[in-house]
Amino acid sequence: MTLTGPADVSRAAAAADSLQALDTIVPTCRACPRLVEWRELVGAEKRAAFRDETYWARPVPGFGDPQARILVVGLAPAAHGANRTGRMFTGDRSGDFLFAAMHRTGFASQATSTTRDDGLTLTDVRVTAPVRCAPPANDPTSDERRTCGPYLARELELVRPSVVVVLGAFGWQALLSTLAEQGWVVPKPRPRFGHGVEVVITHASLGSLTLLGCFHVSQQNTFTGRLTPAMLDAVLERARVLVGPRG
Repeated sequence: MTLTGPADVSRAAAAADSLQALDTIVPTCRACPRLVEWRELVGAEKRAAFRDETYWARPVPGFGDPQARILVVGLAPAAHGANRTGRMFTGDRSGDFLFAAMHRTGFASQATSTTRDDGLTLTDVRVTAPVRCAPPANDPTSDERRTCGPYLARELELVRPSVVVVLGAFGWQALLSTLAEQGWVVPKPRPRFGHGVEVVITHASLGSLTLLGCFHVSQQNTFTGRLTPAMLDAVLERARVLVGPRG
């Protein structure tokens, strides 16, 4: 099955009766021509350091514990990270920073994430993104985010997390837009992004969801000290406090 437009995406996402089914559907998507062209171009031209590797060059599904109570949401796969490896936040320095923090705080089985078959497992956490393809200049359009929205909406329905850790202002706005379109009651005016910001939103049938803002784990933030390991650890520990002990 190949998905070639927004209507296909909506139908396929709604029909997914499990996370496994959803994660199988996502990589078949070709609904956004600009993203398809870019992800495949990157996969063909490659970065010199990865010239001997076969790039994934497809949409990237979420990854982690199917019973996760915490969802970590970025923006989109990195061109030479997840677009290469096929797993969210895997194979680049942003992922190195994120998974090292998850390991320190007890959510990840190891501190590194290099390939999708490296043995890494997550406990009580799943990582995902509002946009599943690597976009040019790391900047998806609003239409591309909207087309991809049903995947995240169905993921939320299937996982039913209590807390979402949102990495970065762009991801924050993209997530709030997707949630509003899917029936979540988002406050007006919309809450502004900030590191450590907490916002509770509700849904008529899905209950409540606490959003936690966190500066993105990009090198732009981590190399400059805008986001330190201690700051990320604190957000993850706050998420743990909010969900409470696992029964």
